[in-house]
Amino acid sequence: MPVPGYDPDDVDELLESKLSEAKIRDQLSESEWQSYQDGEEPLIDLLGDDEIEGMLGK
Repeated sequence: MPVPGYDPDDVDELLESKLSEAKIRDQLSESEWQSYQDGEEPLIDLLGDDEIEGMLGK
């Protein structure tokens, strides 16, 4: 769910800069990965807060 005032593309870019593609892909199902790759859904919509924090080591 997008957060008002935040651009999902900016959040995706931040996550991509901090995480490897393999680490992101490990958290997504095949259909979610394809949707993300096709630009249909941003990572922030595909990953939960706990998943993002866990991936970033927080």
